[in-house]
Amino acid sequence: MNKEEILEIINADLIDISKLKILLSGLNTVDIAEIFEEVDKEKIIQIFRILPKIIASDVFAYMDTDQQQIIVEALTDAEIGEIVNKLFVDDAVDFIEEMPANVVNRVLKNVRAEKRKAINQILQYPDDSAGSIMTTEYVDLREDATVREAFDAIRSTGLNKETIYTCYVIRRDRLLVGVVSAKTLMLARPQQRIGDIMDANLVFANTTDDREVIAENFQKYNLLAMPVVDKEQRLVGIITVDDIVDVIVEESTEDIEKMNALAPSDEPYLKTGILKLARNRILWLLVLMLSATITGIIISSFEAGLAALPILMAFIPMLMDTSGNAGSQASTLIIRGMAIGEINPKDIIFVIWKEVRVGLLCGLALGLINFIRVYIMNGQNLLLCVTVTLSLCCTILIAKTVGCILPIFAKQLKIDPAIMAAPMITTIVDAVSLIIYFSIAKAILGL
Repeated sequence: MNKEEILEIINADLIDISKLKILLSGLNTVDIAEIFEEVDKEKIIQIFRILPKIIASDVFAYMDTDQQQIIVEALTDAEIGEIVNKLFVDDAVDFIEEMPANVVNRVLKNVRAEKRKAINQILQYPDDSAGSIMTTEYVDLREDATVREAFDAIRSTGLNKETIYTCYVIRRDRLLVGVVSAKTLMLARPQQRIGDIMDANLVFANTTDDREVIAENFQKYNLLAMPVVDKEQRLVGIITVDDIVDVIVEESTEDIEKMNALAPSDEPYLKTGILKLARNRILWLLVLMLSATITGIIISSFEAGLAALPILMAFIPMLMDTSGNAGSQASTLIIRGMAIGEINPKDIIFVIWKEVRVGLLCGLALGLINFIRVYIMNGQNLLLCVTVTLSLCCTILIAKTVGCILPIFAKQLKIDPAIMAAPMITTIVDAVSLIIYFSIAKAILGL
């Protein structure tokens, strides 16, 4: 049965409880959570109570924050404790971080002491650190244990662990010494020691490492999970690939917002108030507006030349738009290359040389077409054609160069390169293109 049919049953005046329970039990927990998005607030609690206890916590973890709050506020203390105790620690932390203080206090009050300690531990780490996205529910094995003993340990504790496909090998002081996969365990002989079959070549993170760097390492090494250690190299948690996917989405969203002159926001668009949306945009719009006055000053300084030959004014929008677009193309590629690790600041000379050649080719191609257009449409004025065409070639070349240098320069200064994207590049290049245009016009046309 599809989603629409289930919603019809839910929205009926009299809900067939037994039928709905059977149907929901056969669905993926993510799909059930999506169904809740279209359920009226009045029915959310009623439908949630129908869910079998074995899947209720999993569905809760995937639900929208507002729906989670509705459910928590309607449940008894015992029911809250039952749900949150079944959540993996990282999911419980994600839920708690989005709740108001009164809800958080009530939730933590009804969670097992051991879980509450783990949640509080993760909440203490900085938001962008590895510690903030790790979970403490993992399988650890002793270095001196046998494969048979390892399987016994996994069977007894694995049900409540986030993953059992990768196990971490520790010594008695919890020092991380290796990793062993489920495949390696299954293919090993029962009497073999874990220390003899483990992989000691570890890829791990420290609790304070930036989560963006962690995401790059997941991609680089094709990992499903990564161990997290403290300053003494003791194992304190793991990061799983599902959390890294969330990090990648958040970081990409933040970069896109910065590249389009928006202050980053953690809230979904439809749930963000208009005052906050306006506040996130006004600052950058103000900065860009004030910086755009530079172009006005440049145009005013060449007012006499424009009065002598007004036709020059007609080509200003074309030059500014083309140079701005050329700079934006370069900056976008460089920012993206740095984001995925393809480009490093040390590559700046190679990048500049490449963009100079690209700028020359683009400038020559567009200049040739522009020369023909201006020659035909403006009375075959050869000097005007040369002025506009040469200006176009020069501005494209400079725009490409500026567009590749600024993001790398920002990276060196520990500034997010995304800030040096389209709006900022366009503003800078507009001013440069006007100076070039009027200087060339003055030299060739004798203004």
